[in-house]
This record gives sequence, structure tokens and C-alpha cells, in this order.
Amino acid sequence: MENLILSARFLPLFNITPSTMILTLINTGVIVFLYWKFLHVKVVAIMDKRKEAIKTELDAATAANEKANEAEKQYKALLADSKAEADRIIAAATAKAREREEEILAEAKESAVAIRVKAEEDIERERKRALNEIKSQITEIVIMAAGAVAEKEIDSRDNAALIDTFLVNTVNQ
Repeated sequence: MENLILSARFLPLFNITPSTMILTLINTGVIVFLYWKFLHVKVVAIMDKRKEAIKTELDAATAANEKANEAEKQYKALLADSKAEADRIIAAATAKAREREEEILAEAKESAVAIRVKAEEDIERERKRALNEIKSQITEIVIMAAGAVAEKEIDSRDNAALIDTFLVNTVNQ
């Protein structure tokens, strides 16, 4: 009930009469006419400018996106080329290192063979020198023994004892 009393109190504020409706329609028509006459062309021009600006920005964004995609493709291609170049350089360096390793091993083998040959020659030379020295000593011993025998006339027993003594003294030296 109270709601009815409140509604009745505010009802005159919402009173719609035909004259109010007609005046409101005329008012709206005048506003639309004035808008159409003075503002519509400018508003449409502003909207068209804004539409063009948005289209230009979208085109620029699309172009920038395409450029970025192209730059990314170029970057990937350069990266792939760089990797291939790096792999090629590493392969070349590895091959060169292997060749150098083989050269060093070959030189070491040649050096070892040369050292062995020289050592064998030195050993042979030393052996010959030792044999010559032994021959020389034996010759001296024989000459000394012959001299001792010539100085002293001895029988075969004395001769054998003298030779044994001489040989024992020579070997002990």
C-alpha cells in the first residue's frame, strides 16, 4: 500500500501528454537536421580520417611484421651458414691436425731408425776396434812369448808351464 502512495506522489513527474510527445519529436528532428546540416559531413570526414589512419597503421604493422619475418628468415639462413662454416673449419683443422700428427710420427720413426742405425754402426765400430785391440795384444803376447822362448832354451814341459803362466798373467791384467 505504501508503494501505491509513493507511486501516486511521483506520477505527475512521468506524465506523458501528446503535446509533450510532439514537441519532443520536433526537438529531436531539429537536432537531427542541425546535426545533418552542419556536423554530419565533418563527423564522417573525421571517421574516414580515423578509418584511414587505422588502415595505414594496420598496413604498416603488416609490413613491419613481414619485414620481421623476412629478417628472421635471413637470420636463420645466416645462422645455418655460420654453423656450416664452423663445421667446415673444425673439419679442416681436425684434418690438418691429423696430417701434422702423422708427419710427427713419421719423423719420430725416421729419427728412431737413424738413431738405431747409428748405434748399430757405433757398436760394430767398437767391436772391430776391440777385436783389433785384442789382436794387437795377442800379437804382443806372442812376440813377448817368442822372445822369452828365444832367450831361454827350454824343454817342452818348461815351455808349456811358461805359456800357462804367461796366459794367466795376461788374462788377469
